[in-house]
Amino acid sequence: MQQIRIFLTALMFFTRIPCPSWIDHSEEYLNKSSQYFPLVGGIVGAIGCAVLFGALWVLPVPLAVLLSMVATVLATGAFHEDGFADMCDGFGGGWTKEKILDIMQDSRLGTFGAVGLGLLMTTKFLCLQHLTTLATTQARSWAFLAAVVLAGHTTSRFVAVTLLQTHEYARREGDSKSKPLATSISKGGMVFAGSCGIAPLLVFGAWKWLVLLLPLMAVKWWLGRFFARWIGGYTGDCLGATQQVSEVTLYLCITGATQWNFC
Repeated sequence: MQQIRIFLTALMFFTRIPCPSWIDHSEEYLNKSSQYFPLVGGIVGAIGCAVLFGALWVLPVPLAVLLSMVATVLATGAFHEDGFADMCDGFGGGWTKEKILDIMQDSRLGTFGAVGLGLLMTTKFLCLQHLTTLATTQARSWAFLAAVVLAGHTTSRFVAVTLLQTHEYARREGDSKSKPLATSISKGGMVFAGSCGIAPLLVFGAWKWLVLLLPLMAVKWWLGRFFARWIGGYTGDCLGATQQVSEVTLYLCITGATQWNFC
């Protein structure tokens, strides 16, 4: 029963999916729920897959991909996209730790955030359009497409979760606009999160795609180093940004691999 509550806490915090009224934003349960973040990503990815596959029956590829992206954004309330935009504004417009953190707390969208988010979503759309076209023209299977979409959401969240173990939380207690926030994860929780993160690749037989963890970990290392240099650690916005950048990196790597027939 406790694990169900912990899972539902993660589901409520990171999505707009209705949860029982007895689930709240308890900091205790939210910290314990960090192991379920990739699993929540799998649910969001499944929603994206369902909309994508359904829309492909009646709509051309670009519209089907766009609707799938809209569905995942609605499912999460643009939670991670907002974090990425705030990160762009903060690090783009601030030159001290205090200024960066203050800008990231501002709910208004600035130039850096608008440009960054626009480029990110465009890149995501073009990659998914290309990969979906491959599946619909029989150059790749539908299982290939499902693995891409699901892994994009699960693996990227696992990458973001690793920051909880390798870096410190940058804000003082009570400073965050989004408290409570998961700021820790156990070793056992990390193993479970990693298992959920790579599960779509194993389920759909994409074993060789595990090599993609290398560029994703490189991205995480660079982002973690960048965050630590400027603000001494991560914030909730940094976690959201890491998830978004990791997701797009995965799509870019798979798109490049298909161009050279590596997968």
